[in-house]
Amino acid sequence: MKLYYATRTRETQETPGNFGDELNPWLWPQLLPGILDEDERVAFIGIGTLINQKLNRRLPNTNLKIIFSSGVGYDEDLKQIDETYRIYCVRGPLSADFLGISPDHAIIDGGVLASRLFQPKRQIKYKFSYMPHYSLSGEGWKKVCHSLNFGYIDPRSTLENVIESICQSEVVLAEAMHGAIIADAFRVPWIPVTSHSTILSFKWQDWCASVNLEYQPASIPRLHHPNPTKDILTPVRSVRDFYRQKVAAAQLASIAKDARPLLSDSKLLESLTVRLEEKLEDFKNDWKKGYFS
Repeated sequence: MKLYYATRTRETQETPGNFGDELNPWLWPQLLPGILDEDERVAFIGIGTLINQKLNRRLPNTNLKIIFSSGVGYDEDLKQIDETYRIYCVRGPLSADFLGISPDHAIIDGGVLASRLFQPKRQIKYKFSYMPHYSLSGEGWKKVCHSLNFGYIDPRSTLENVIESICQSEVVLAEAMHGAIIADAFRVPWIPVTSHSTILSFKWQDWCASVNLEYQPASIPRLHHPNPTKDILTPVRSVRDFYRQKVAAAQLASIAKDARPLLSDSKLLESLTVRLEEKLEDFKNDWKKGYFS
């Protein structure tokens, strides 16, 4: 049974990927020892917005797709759930409704299970930290955060570094959804923000609905990062970049000052996490019975 998750092209094997996606190869082998291998006839689809038509195209040699806490979104809508799918649970009620399956399958994003495996010390270094979306992260936001004495959480950093940075923050401003999911799981208040229309609101609404919260993100301007090229136009670009960063810093500071941080109810979160663990036990028992052979 092969673990399937979204991967992106990297410069080297050592280059970290996107935090939300990288939770998969860190989390599931620890929770499912001895189950995952390279046999792609059966695929375990875990954390990510992966349920769409692209899934069928990317898994041409897969006879059975195990869905565990994934969400609907991106690409073309999945036209039907057929016998090649076995759904244990999905990210939230919107995914369940979209797929036409029982609402009992809607639990929560699998990222919450990280809190069962890793417990960094809650030593506050920053009153506020900002975690941009993977595709929008970079030097510009890093400079903005430093100018405000905010922590900058790079979603391309190592998984442990990201979780530790979240836990070192009093409040996390998150454009990266799994930044918010992990913050909530580790009981760190968070504020949703968005800087670009490409941010998929459906996946946020799906997860937020699972923990009885509303997704109402604060808007900030998209920040274009400094061009590292050194040439005759460098002084002009430096002035432009300084102005852009100053505007972004003012907006980020305003959000931190005025927006109300969110945190799901502790009892609800624990009950959802326990339900997810119970579903995982159901899956493991089915595997032991040879249902996927």
